[in-house]
Amino acid sequence: MNISSHLKGVKNHSQYSKLFICFLLGITLWVLAGTNEVPINAWRIFAVFIAVITSFILRPFPIGMMVLTGLVILIASGTITLEESLSGFADATVWLVIAAFLLAGAMINTGLGKRIALWLVLRLGKTIKGLAYAICGSEFLLATVMPSNTARGGGIHAPIVNSLAQSLGSHQSNKPDRAGIFLSLVGAHANLIAASMFMTGMAANPIVTKAVKDVYDIDFGWGTWALGAIVPGLVALLILPHLIAKLAPPTIKDGHLAQKEASRLLKEMGPISRNEKIMAVVLILLLLLWTTKFLHGFGTTTVAMIAVIVLLITKAQSWKDVITNEMAWDTLVWLGGLLTMANLLLKYGFIQWFVENVQASVGGVTGLAAILILGIIYFYSMYAFSMLTAHIAAMAGPFLAVCFTLNGQPYVAAAVFAYFSCLCGCTTNYSSGPIIIYFGLGYVTAPKWFSVGFAISIFHMFIWILVGLLWWKILGWW
Repeated sequence: MNISSHLKGVKNHSQYSKLFICFLLGITLWVLAGTNEVPINAWRIFAVFIAVITSFILRPFPIGMMVLTGLVILIASGTITLEESLSGFADATVWLVIAAFLLAGAMINTGLGKRIALWLVLRLGKTIKGLAYAICGSEFLLATVMPSNTARGGGIHAPIVNSLAQSLGSHQSNKPDRAGIFLSLVGAHANLIAASMFMTGMAANPIVTKAVKDVYDIDFGWGTWALGAIVPGLVALLILPHLIAKLAPPTIKDGHLAQKEASRLLKEMGPISRNEKIMAVVLILLLLLWTTKFLHGFGTTTVAMIAVIVLLITKAQSWKDVITNEMAWDTLVWLGGLLTMANLLLKYGFIQWFVENVQASVGGVTGLAAILILGIIYFYSMYAFSMLTAHIAAMAGPFLAVCFTLNGQPYVAAAVFAYFSCLCGCTTNYSSGPIIIYFGLGYVTAPKWFSVGFAISIFHMFIWILVGLLWWKILGWW
């Protein structure tokens, strides 16, 4: 046996070992069959749900495959019907996320996202901190209308950051502290802040919106989400480069060489194309429609689908681009399946049972204090997850339900769990796609990433609780 065959065998063995762990956990919970307070069907759905979430962490196989496997087990065992298994796929949240990936793909394919990022570097990049602010500004602008933080951070900004760092003489194995460490950390953490500021800033954000609607029956849609985040988010983006400059100081201050690199890359792109112009108009249309829902009544998903159709009709995006967008259709499978299980856990009473037990353990804490305590627990529980989506799917809904029973203010509870759902990704180097990509650039060591990440988590607590609460008080949310 040659070396490559041996390594493949080891990898396959590891895959099946991880799969066995997931199945063992699920079977154990299944056999326990819950308590007298929980119907057996609800407990079995929970068993499969936990096994699937564990597979997100261990990653034996693609997450879409694991979710589909879980649904098939539930159908074959008679726990749910085929019709019930398909219920989550019709949810508007699922189709909003699909439209999000299609729009993100269009931003990359047309080149508009890259042009905006490079233009900001050219205008702001005279100093190393200027480059950092260019990255923050580009993340902020693109997050308003580019609903995939992986496409935004990993597809557009990370390659640009790598190119800029190398143009400044900073390489993974040679002088990474010259600029590479600083710019990588700024890019990664700016991505998470921008993702937290808009409902469409990260693909899984609409799951929180749906949970808020289910629990509190309020519409925490695009406009409300952005309104609550705009002040603490901008404060965080303004301070971030200075904070990271203290935690990982770059040894170079001048950014002119990076500006020259940005200028060269812009020249390579040539003049703005027809498709870029159409994309820009569509983005403006998106923002106008999302912020004026009170006038026309179109939901966030409807507006996003209109934008996709306009891109197709104008041929700025081809139908082939749509059907070959693997991330979009993979998301349809795993997100639709997850929402099916989450909805059925609510329907069969498992969530209510969970909430009652957590409520009893919290004691006499109610209202705003309960929201903050549960929010902090929720934030740092991210250390146990390797994917923001898994963390949100497993914990956001139940924690919001507990806040509801403890008389937590609806909009403050929605804000804390909506924004913390993205910000908690700062803690590790494996929390999300763009974080993994930035870490994979090779400038920052794992210990450095964890130490900076913990410091950033304290920074988020300070900004989003103190500044956030003050802003939400002004808005009348508590």
